[in-house]
Amino acid sequence: MSNSFDQIISRKNTQSIRWDKYPADVIPLWVADMDFVCPQFILDGLQKRLQHGILGYTYASETFKQKIVDYIDRQYGCLIEKEWITFLPSVVSGLHLAAQHLLGSSDHALVPSPAYHHFYDSVNQAGKQFSEFHMTLKDGRWVFSIDELEALVKPNTRLLMLCNPHNPGGTVFRKEELIELSDFCLKHQIILCSDEIHADLILDEGLRHTPLVGLNHLITENSFSLMSLNKVFNFPGIGLAWMVTKNVEIRRKMTAQIHASVPEPNLFAYLATELAMTPDSPSSDWYKELIIYLRHNRDLVEERIKTIPQLSMAHLESTYLAWIDASQLQLTDPQEYFLKAGVALSPGTQFRAPQFLRLNFGVPKTILSQALDRIEKACQLI
Repeated sequence: MSNSFDQIISRKNTQSIRWDKYPADVIPLWVADMDFVCPQFILDGLQKRLQHGILGYTYASETFKQKIVDYIDRQYGCLIEKEWITFLPSVVSGLHLAAQHLLGSSDHALVPSPAYHHFYDSVNQAGKQFSEFHMTLKDGRWVFSIDELEALVKPNTRLLMLCNPHNPGGTVFRKEELIELSDFCLKHQIILCSDEIHADLILDEGLRHTPLVGLNHLITENSFSLMSLNKVFNFPGIGLAWMVTKNVEIRRKMTAQIHASVPEPNLFAYLATELAMTPDSPSSDWYKELIIYLRHNRDLVEERIKTIPQLSMAHLESTYLAWIDASQLQLTDPQEYFLKAGVALSPGTQFRAPQFLRLNFGVPKTILSQALDRIEKACQLI
């Protein structure tokens, strides 16, 4: 590979959330950012902008919006219009804005479980009612059940949140599954919100992400996608996201009080994102090599977990986040147990699944192998 993803660069004492929380002898594989340097093409562009010396207020140009339109068409075969785009500092901001402004005081939401904790936090902090629909293993994939959704829906249900690809399960939902879900939402007049931040981290060859806005005309009018390149190009510290929806009323409600709720993305976020989506740039080569490297790391994690009798995991179709079942260990706190063994993992309690653990394998292979050795040894001691 021309890009050395094997290179180990210390992130200690860099105000890294992931690396500075625990003692130096702990390998931190929890928060979802990667230990890989951004593409040099992006770094060079940021450096050039910094040399200008004036870092004033900025905005999203029409050229930038068109690049997003072109990128979505190129990546997913989906046509949108520039007017459908609303910029946000993060996908998390979009989840919270949705709970605050798309749900009335007595409205109800449907939220997946397990799922990224901000799904729950957004509705909880907005003081809104919600029910959890369960992602369950079927044929080796974490999927939802329309029958369960039908049992959970209420007359006041107005919002359903989805994570596609799924975090933490790694499922890439197929078009037919999304159409079935969209039909359910249309039937009950429910707005469908899709967190698609992992859309470009699909590891299985032959699979392709399907955005909500690419399904059909009806659901395009009744849904919105939250997108970002923060994860895939590893610049969440200066991140930017955008919402895509054709529905004018959703855009109006989501942006009515946006400046009172969240800040504008910063100028480096706009620039990094624009550079990342430039076709045929050096960042394209970096991205292709990243996916190959993550695929190899995914395979390594799956192979090693299979050799540990007390642990299991389903095949991961996407993301760099392994979802590990530790229930056979019968531990009160699996995360704490492995932390004492020198590996920090995301606790399953964060995702409403206390006997699971999430492992971030977006790291150099030598670090990942060392962490897996510690995990295996810790399991042998039980």
